[in-house]
Amino acid sequence: MSRADALERYRSLPLPTTSEESWRFTDLRGFDPDAFARNGDVEASNPGSAADAIVGVESAAVATVTEDGIEIERAPEGITFEPLASHDRLGELVGADEKFAAHNAAEWQHGLLVHVPRGVVVEQPLYVRIVNTVERGALFWRMLVIAERESRFSVIEEYVSARPELEGYSNAVVELFVEQAARVEYVSVQNLSLSTWHFASHRARVGRDAELDWVTAGFGTKNGKVRIENDLAGEGATSRVTGAYFADGDQHLDYDTFQEHIAPNTTSDFAFKGALRDTASVVWRGMIKVEQDAQRTNAYQENRNLLLSDKAHADSIPGLEIEANDVRCTHGATIGQVDRDQLFYLMARGLSRGEAERLIVRGFFTDLLSRIELEPVRDALGEALEARIPRG
Repeated sequence: MSRADALERYRSLPLPTTSEESWRFTDLRGFDPDAFARNGDVEASNPGSAADAIVGVESAAVATVTEDGIEIERAPEGITFEPLASHDRLGELVGADEKFAAHNAAEWQHGLLVHVPRGVVVEQPLYVRIVNTVERGALFWRMLVIAERESRFSVIEEYVSARPELEGYSNAVVELFVEQAARVEYVSVQNLSLSTWHFASHRARVGRDAELDWVTAGFGTKNGKVRIENDLAGEGATSRVTGAYFADGDQHLDYDTFQEHIAPNTTSDFAFKGALRDTASVVWRGMIKVEQDAQRTNAYQENRNLLLSDKAHADSIPGLEIEANDVRCTHGATIGQVDRDQLFYLMARGLSRGEAERLIVRGFFTDLLSRIELEPVRDALGEALEARIPRG
């Protein structure tokens, strides 16, 4: 689809409202995506002033993206890690069938192509930093990742804002192709300002005997929606998605996940956990779909929420759509307040309320964080989750 067609599609689609089932708990009133300056219409500020990265790791490649463009600081030989222009696979997984994906298809200017050839193993992660720097600016980000057969590597992307008070609009699309017997670790961390609207569509296609280990974390933003889709397209394909988030103030986070089993003997495991304070709210919607030919599917999804205040609110909506008859599909969801007896016990032994809540949050996330294989990522996310609770 051409940019002109995508723009026409975007303009023809109304802004989603709570009358639509998938947007029932996410209210976009007061948000006008056209009120934000597009890429390059306003000069970007220095991304070096942005918030420090949550995930600091030794990296084989580094790219920094702002409204002005993309800067490749370094890239290893033997792989493609370069600005994305056009590609045959661009738009193959994420098209323009919903408003924000259409907006991205029409307006993105700065993207990244990551292409790792057959059999190549990259020992250190490939790191991308996406920085909103323009006040009331819009940053449209696109990444295309292709893992050829038997390759193995990690990609880490982190979304930040140049200033804590910056108001912005972030729109991201990521497409991942994990080909036969390849193994990809993909980490996406969102730490944008609390005045930024963030919309993202991330979709992967996992081939025969391939593995995708996906970690997503949400700390910032005002409102928006993140879509996460996995297509288990080849026999023996495996995907694991681990999601962690923390919301406070009046933040609203929305995760919409979809795990589609297309081929037989495939496995998916989605686990999301979040903690909420103040008047924050979150919605998680998960769907497992098993196609008719996807016999011997093994699929699991869960969402657990810990409410640290009486006014925080979470909605958890798991779902199953199964057309095969030889499958194992399970799901679970819980929403619970902090155990007041446990809190009292800790505070009675001299801990402040903040310190007690930190211990409780640490325990709540322990099993989830243990799923993360990259130790620096596991440690960094654990520290970031605890840091959201005041010490007093």
